Amino acid sequence: MAELLQEEKKTESEKVEEKPKKRVYIPEICMYDNDDSSGYIIEVILPGVEKDTLKLKMNKENLIIYGETDTINYGGLFQLCCPVDTEKAKSSYKNGLLKIEVPYLDAMKDTIDIKID
Repeated sequence: MAELLQEEKKTESEKVEEKPKKRVYIPEICMYDNDDSSGYIIEVILPGVEKDTLKLKMNKENLIIYGETDTINYGGLFQLCCPVDTEKAKSSYKNGLLKIEVPYLDAMKDTIDIKID
């Protein structure tokens, strides 16, 4: 009888172990200049991802994206070649496509004049 109970316990624990692990993918991403070359348009393909699982972080040089489905974890850190003004970033998500629009940082911002002798 004890042997039978151990068999049942093993079977239950084996079932837990059989739970499929999520696959991890870096999402497809396309970055390009907007029409007037004043900033980026960034499109990220995240098929099957629900909006409430999306996490999006950005600093002036990097973009971090995370999203998940029942079977897949999407995640990536993408380096931007030009500094951006994160305060003015906008994003939208529809049908598996995350679209981010962010202007370039003004190169003259926070500069000072230096006297030349």
